[in-house]
Parts: sequence; structure tokens; C-alpha cells
Amino acid sequence: MKQIQTSFNMISVIALLALTVGCATTSSTQNKESMLVASGFKVITPKTPAQQQKLQQLPPGHVAMINRKGRTYYIFPDAAHNQAYVGGPHEYQAYLQLRAANNIANENLETAQMYQDAEMQWGAWGGWGMGWGPMGMGVGVGRF
Repeated sequence: MKQIQTSFNMISVIALLALTVGCATTSSTQNKESMLVASGFKVITPKTPAQQQKLQQLPPGHVAMINRKGRTYYIFPDAAHNQAYVGGPHEYQAYLQLRAANNIANENLETAQMYQDAEMQWGAWGGWGMGWGPMGMGVGVGRF
């Protein structure tokens, strides 16, 4: 029974990992966009062909710094939706703080998942854990 449960757990982990990898880029971009909006960035849509061309020239997936008329702007292009997220230095600092907090939360989640994996019942595979050898001492032929 334990072997069936362990096999099911492993198949579930593999399926979840495949699903996560498949959605990673979309989720990452959407997460960045929501952090930008939460930090105070404004969503703008280019109205002229020149503005659209400038939007296409910005590096995708990255916040670019632009100086215009003595002011600093931070722009995150979303060419797929024909829009950009624009903020000033205050919004950019808020974004960096939010991003740092999000990274800490992700690291905590990864650590929790690592410990959860470590708690798997490896003894069900035979040869590890309690019940290996006579009297569970790790010597001799394993018993199942």
C-alpha cells in the first residue's frame, strides 16, 4: 500500500512540475505586471505609429530607464498587448521593494517544499529508513 502511495506521490510531483514549467513564462510576466501596477506604475497605450515603434524597440521582459525632458521614467513594455507600464523613481523603488519581498516569499516556499520532499517516506522503497535489516539497525537483508 505504501508503494502505491509513494508512486502516486512521485507521479503527482512530476505532473505538477511539468505544468509549472509550461506556465512559467506567462506566470512570471503576469506576476511582474501586477507588481508594477501595485507599485504605482501607470498603464499607457501608444497612440501614434512612432510611439508604437518605440515600444517595440524596448527590451522585452525588462524595466528600461529613460530620461526625457530632465525627468527619469521607468518603462516595462508589453508589446503583445500594445501597452507599457510607466513609473517614476518612487514607483520604481516601490517595485524593487515589492520584488525583494516576493523573492523572499518564493525562497521560503521553495525551502518548505524542499523539507516536504525530505519528509517523503523513503522507507517504502526498501533499503532506507526503519525496518532495514534485523531490528531496524541497517544491517542484513531488508524486510518489506
